[in-house]
Amino acid sequence: MVRSLDEIMVEQCAPTLAGIKPASLFRCRADGGRCPKEAVERWSRELGPRGIVLRVLKTCPVTGACMVYLYRPLWLQRLVNEPQTRAFLYECGYGPELDVDAMLERLSGRFCLEEEYPHEIGVFLGYPLEDVVGFIRHRGREFTLSGCWKVYGDPQAARRCFDQYHRCAQRCRARFLAGTPIAALAAG
Repeated sequence: MVRSLDEIMVEQCAPTLAGIKPASLFRCRADGGRCPKEAVERWSRELGPRGIVLRVLKTCPVTGACMVYLYRPLWLQRLVNEPQTRAFLYECGYGPELDVDAMLERLSGRFCLEEEYPHEIGVFLGYPLEDVVGFIRHRGREFTLSGCWKVYGDPQAARRCFDQYHRCAQRCRARFLAGTPIAALAAG
């Protein structure tokens, strides 16, 4: 059974919708097997007044599935402008002159060129830079905790964050199933 974009979005993006995470990424396919681009555009327009944007980062030419990125542009801009983050992204090929939109275009292109996710995606999802760098350096091994991401820094802080995201997802899902519209789940 193929789930709707709405169901997947609530399940995978609740912390971003609720305003406790800057961005989320999920895979989606419409009933016809294609990327539901019209629904993504509709939700981006509807959630825009709440400071949330959706965009398709990649569409698979074989399956028609797409990777949808739901994010809070102002929060993401602050994240990528932090000096250490900007330096890290520069090392990954993101020029210093790039704004968030240009960075996301670059990230989208890297999705299309890479066999695996470009590891800097963690920065764009709001993961601690220490954990993103640790994942790259240790090639996904030797982590101190694994949950929403692999942790190389403070496992207690990460565990609290994981628990917060999990509780948020449960609350949002329950409210959505009880009939609360997605726009009402989104913090402004």
